[in-house]
Amino acid sequence: MSDAAVLTQVPLFAGFAAEELEPLVACLRRRRYARGETVFLQGDPGTSLCLIETGRVKLGFTSPEGREVLLDLLGPGDVFGELALLDGEPRSADAVAVEPTHLVLLRREEFVRFLEERPRLAVQLLAVLSRRLRRDAQLVQDAAFLDVPARLARILLRMAEAEGEAAEEGLVIRARLTQTNLAGLVGTTRETLNKWLGFYETQGLIRWDKGQITVRRPEALRKRIY
Repeated sequence: MSDAAVLTQVPLFAGFAAEELEPLVACLRRRRYARGETVFLQGDPGTSLCLIETGRVKLGFTSPEGREVLLDLLGPGDVFGELALLDGEPRSADAVAVEPTHLVLLRREEFVRFLEERPRLAVQLLAVLSRRLRRDAQLVQDAAFLDVPARLARILLRMAEAEGEAAEEGLVIRARLTQTNLAGLVGTTRETLNKWLGFYETQGLIRWDKGQITVRRPEALRKRIY
């Protein structure tokens, strides 16, 4: 697949023809990251927009005590690093590859120049930022008002709806998750997460098999949120 074709697969650039994106193609750089390798850390200079071609990246924070809180787990077609790219401020979170990952990097100068010449892209970027703000607001609300089993149910349903594959047993979440990463998304400890995963599996709501989660009864799981 050509670099221009890769860009057309990214929601941020949806609606642009490949030839319209040609000015960006010469500016693209590719980088490979091994599982567990850091893409950037909170406070690093924000010099590039990152597009995920293959693999997965987690965004979040790590406390001085080593506790991890994740904001999101991103996959192919997702973009990240756009906040620092726009305002020139340091990175606002850590980004770490959770599996072998190929990123396409676009430097700040080229992206801002392209953005200034194409207002339509600015509108699409606002939509991306709006979704991130809604996500962050939901995280704050969930942390304040929901207990761990309810937060876990919401995370599993969100992932199943975003990238679940229909199977005989239910919706299979394509991403393979470690309990540590899932605990970070839920905002709890690995031990507490393991307890509630086991509970939901016993109830027949999910199946957990070596990091592969199948949501077997979405509506029953949804009732755990409210």
